[in-house]
Amino acid sequence: MTKNIVIVGAGFAGVGAARNLGKHFKKDESVNITLIDKNSFLTYMTELHEVAGGRVEPDAVKYDLQRIFHRLKNVHLVTDKVMDINHETQQVKGEHGTYPFDYLIVTAGGEANDFGVKGVKENGFTIWSIEAAERIREHVIDCVYAAAREHDEAKRLALLSFVVCGAGFTGVEMIGELTEWLPELCKEHKLNYDEVSYHLVEAAPSILNTVTEVERERAVKIMEKQGIEISLGDGIVAVEKDHIELASGKQIPSYCTIWTAGVKANTDASTWGFEYGRAGRILADEHLQANGHNNVFVAGDIAYYEDPNQDGRPIPQIVQAAEQTADLAAENVIALMNGSELKSYKGKYDGNMVSIGGRHSVSLLYDKYHLQGFFSTLVKHAANVKYFLSIGSLYYAWTYVRHEFFKIEGGKNMFGGHLAAHGNMLWILPLRLYYGGMWLIEGLKKCFGMFGGSSWFGDTLVFPFEWLKEEVVSSASTAESAEATTEAVKQVFAFNYTHGEEPMLVFKEMPNWFASIMKFFMPNREVAFFMQKFMSVVELAIGLALIVGLFTWLVSAGTVVLVSMFCLSGMFYWANMWFIPVAIALMAGAGRTFGLDYYVMPWLGRIFDKWIWGQPKHIYKEHKA
Repeated sequence: MTKNIVIVGAGFAGVGAARNLGKHFKKDESVNITLIDKNSFLTYMTELHEVAGGRVEPDAVKYDLQRIFHRLKNVHLVTDKVMDINHETQQVKGEHGTYPFDYLIVTAGGEANDFGVKGVKENGFTIWSIEAAERIREHVIDCVYAAAREHDEAKRLALLSFVVCGAGFTGVEMIGELTEWLPELCKEHKLNYDEVSYHLVEAAPSILNTVTEVERERAVKIMEKQGIEISLGDGIVAVEKDHIELASGKQIPSYCTIWTAGVKANTDASTWGFEYGRAGRILADEHLQANGHNNVFVAGDIAYYEDPNQDGRPIPQIVQAAEQTADLAAENVIALMNGSELKSYKGKYDGNMVSIGGRHSVSLLYDKYHLQGFFSTLVKHAANVKYFLSIGSLYYAWTYVRHEFFKIEGGKNMFGGHLAAHGNMLWILPLRLYYGGMWLIEGLKKCFGMFGGSSWFGDTLVFPFEWLKEEVVSSASTAESAEATTEAVKQVFAFNYTHGEEPMLVFKEMPNWFASIMKFFMPNREVAFFMQKFMSVVELAIGLALIVGLFTWLVSAGTVVLVSMFCLSGMFYWANMWFIPVAIALMAGAGRTFGLDYYVMPWLGRIFDKWIWGQPKHIYKEHKA
């Protein structure tokens, strides 16, 4: 009999629960797992401020669910908006279909909580979805554009005044992004950057209340250096189109107020027939079972359970908690199906990290390690990469690294832009052609004895390996053979010689460990002669591939390996060590400029993508009882 497990919401918790269940029941065809979300992608919520602040494009925080679940064929993805849950008939009702369940995990997430403050909905901007982040991004650009054409000084200053309400993690990260983005926008629109002002407003007496005083002080110093005015203990009571009003009566002129002051449960879930606690979150017991519903579990931001392991505090609405609640919910569904004992939730959080722009951050790890600057930012990026690896997506781990380090413009990351991959490859074209020509000449020398070289297809063994010399069986002595080999090497690498002087070898003698490897692959002269001819053809192929710009990255990486082997073999000279840095430089995409890689790589990418991920699935699936 088929058992249906339905998961509502494909955020961090939903994806985690679906993956755990999918792996557990991978070989069990009697279990059907359905993951429902209104989007066909996972939004990386913790990085939305980067989209809103113009650091990365929206696609950088959207991760295709099909890619994430392509190996778990028993997880069925459904793009639909859940409208209701009927607990009596055990059905989830969406706009486009009805989905029966035997077990249900609700991970519908959260949304911004405006606490009923006047004008937030009408005049403010929240940041709890990719759409909201894009609206902020567009509005900031609009404000700067309008300011560049505004002659009234007071209005221009208001247009260039940016307010963030809420000094939690999201608020601090958002204001930090703006301080790095606005200088670029002002320069682009020919505005005086001195007219820009930043305001961080917090109703509580301190910022970042989940970290220690050490992190708070460090964060305040960083923000003050960036020109951010911080108002504490004075919350916003009204948001108007052109200003905000604080509880103290103070007014701050601004056409851009970003609200990050709180989070509540997804209001869509308010009519789904549960018991609700603070901020509309679904009440759950220690097993994360929804109150009154034994076959329904809740996880992520929408779950409300006061954890005795955390001094009775409710489950925090952070990624670590989302992952841990997802793991337990999935584990308890399995336990319920097997009739075994359910486990209780015990939250354990390894630390908190907050970025203040791309170059600054503060962290608290394991409640005792206080980090800031480069190492703090490194830890944050490592945690994000670890997440993608934990859900089995090496592809998205690399995608994250590419967006954060290689595609960032304006130096807005921990390396200050030194890793930026954007550049005009036209100027490296002559180097690619010259480098390819050098390899082509070497290949022609070795294959055909051209350009005064000594062919590697002759009777002379050029590899100066001791165990091969000892195998000589001819009228010539071992010394004569060694002399012939040395002379062959000199002729092959004749371009190393200048003014009759012999340059210095990188390694005069082969290291013992490398000799062991070579002896394994070339135990006798017959194999060595074959490898000698094979290497000749390889060098010829390298030269041709580089000249026409085909598989340039792979070929360049191969040349680094090849030259390294020549060096370790005692056959390469310092005079030509430039071969390695040039090969590394060409790996930056040199084959896409007047090269075949411009056509071949996208074509192979499409074939590879189709082979790995298969044909696109239908967006909507309808399940009927």
